Amino acid sequence: MRINNAASISDLRELARGRLPRFAFDMLDGGAEDESNLRQNVEALESIKLIPRYFVDVSKLAAETEIFGRRYALPFGIAPVGMLNLFWPGTDLALARLAARENIMLGVSAAASTELEAVAEAAEGRAWFQLYVSGDSTLTDRLLARARSASYEVLLVTVDCPVPGKRDRDIRNGLQLPFRITPRIFGDLVTHPRWSLATRAAGKPVAANYKDVLASARSLAELQTTIISNTLMWDDLERLRGKWQGKLLVKGILHPEDARRCVQLGCDGLVISNHGGRQAGYGPASIEALPAIAEAVNGAVPLGIDSGVRRGADVIRAKALGADFALLGRAFGYGAGAGGTEGCQRAFDIVRMELLRALGQLGQPSFADVDRSLLATQDSGWF
Repeated sequence: MRINNAASISDLRELARGRLPRFAFDMLDGGAEDESNLRQNVEALESIKLIPRYFVDVSKLAAETEIFGRRYALPFGIAPVGMLNLFWPGTDLALARLAARENIMLGVSAAASTELEAVAEAAEGRAWFQLYVSGDSTLTDRLLARARSASYEVLLVTVDCPVPGKRDRDIRNGLQLPFRITPRIFGDLVTHPRWSLATRAAGKPVAANYKDVLASARSLAELQTTIISNTLMWDDLERLRGKWQGKLLVKGILHPEDARRCVQLGCDGLVISNHGGRQAGYGPASIEALPAIAEAVNGAVPLGIDSGVRRGADVIRAKALGADFALLGRAFGYGAGAGGTEGCQRAFDIVRMELLRALGQLGQPSFADVDRSLLATQDSGWF
């Protein structure tokens, strides 16, 4: 199958599976433990039924959305994903340029393979910096200073992995720090020469914003506990709110009481997320947590959602349940793995096409007007 013949994100996933070494594909595709949470994210979205309304003029469809005073072309963007260049060299900058070209929001992971300054420049003002609060306050302050200097206006503080998740696929593949080429990985590289040669030419992908930490870390566990604090408390979030002068969103919230507390502390928005099912394998799907959080904050701040979003209709489902925007991570990772820059663009084109088509089919000429009335619920008599 050629990239332009890919009809869905699922098609791009299959293309990526064939093009990437197994350890790289599994890092992108896998989840925590038995991956039930990963599957649940997708299945919970698919289970939400929307009721179409007809005799509506849908000759003109409007999907623009405004977040923090900036008008974006669409209500979805790119979630922050670490080590994107592992899925194809140059993916960080390819997605930044796509965000600038298509006018969508871009989450930039602190664990990106490209330095945060270069990504911000390529995204032309559409980049949001994602931060893991470190147990080393000096490291956190240094990243914040760099983000401010690079003109990031939005900070995404990720809070949903105080303890590293257990990903069985990575264990089976023998991924460890320092990275070693085991016989299994060597065979994987030999059987994927295109990826191996492209990656060798571009240079081994690393977490570019953590070069000093990587150089001194002796194990993956040591690296993770240095980068991500396991003692993050409400006082720490309050101090971070005081240090960051731009907009601050908390990413990883699943409980309505946590959502209320974030708003009380002055946070400007929330991203409901279970980290794509990559950290804990036993919580709710993000979409399942959304309604209670939307009720708890009652429109006080914008709400985003990620984890499991694979179709344009998923963005509409999320809006009907109270989200203002959605972020897609694996979808763009699959695109990168399937075809580099061309694959990233194809992933965007697929989701945009599906979103606009679904708005028309549902009789919703404006995304802004989507609400709970679209939902097929017990109250509406559909079950």
